[in-house]
Amino acid sequence: MSLRIRPQEFAASLALLAALFGLWWAASHGGWVSRVFLPTPQATLASLAEGLAGEWLAYTAATLQRMVLGFGLAALAGVALGVAIGSSALLRAWVGPTLEFMRPLPASAVLPLAISLFGLSGGMVLAVVAFGAMWPVLLATMHGLASVHERLREVARSLELSRTAFVFKIGLPNALPDILAGLRLSLTVSLIVSVVGEMIASQSGLGQAVLLAARSFRASELFAGIVLLGALGFASNALLALAERRLLRWQRR
Repeated sequence: MSLRIRPQEFAASLALLAALFGLWWAASHGGWVSRVFLPTPQATLASLAEGLAGEWLAYTAATLQRMVLGFGLAALAGVALGVAIGSSALLRAWVGPTLEFMRPLPASAVLPLAISLFGLSGGMVLAVVAFGAMWPVLLATMHGLASVHERLREVARSLELSRTAFVFKIGLPNALPDILAGLRLSLTVSLIVSVVGEMIASQSGLGQAVLLAARSFRASELFAGIVLLGALGFASNALLALAERRLLRWQRR
């Protein structure tokens, strides 16, 4: 399946975005909603520019650092555990119920437990980010390894490949599309949990800045933070999608 966006789809996306901004402009300038709660796009952009010229640049760097570090830890742990579990039917049977019990737990629900264990620290937020973002990668890797075609397994047995050789030469290449899809979802989760963790644990970052703006009824700063977080999520997902397109070039041949 092609990962490229066709020109008509891109044009439709831009048209929808322009329509949303037009609705926002009309609602704020027309007085449909009080500007205490809905600032104008101009005020939001002005607050965004002012914030980035000041301390928001440091807040953005702090949030990005947590997101990237948490995502990296989640990717390493998820792929390693996914390979170990996905390549062994016996291990899948043993740990399957435990994974199904832990998988639905939202990372935000784990935050109080993490606070009691690690305290209100940056390390606590990083641990929760890694925990929450690990599951998409882990489950995707498990699925990719477990779904290797039986013919390929027969070829591996006929060639007398070791388990390690089977994983690296057959299992991981077969699981790569699933792993990359899991990584894209994991990156989104890592950004979300980083922001929530900053809000709850009072750690410096965009999450704390947005929360303080909301508590102070500074609507333009609140919306500026939301716009900035959306831009960060869009940019990070686009970079990972580009890497995915390059790594999966063989699928389009």
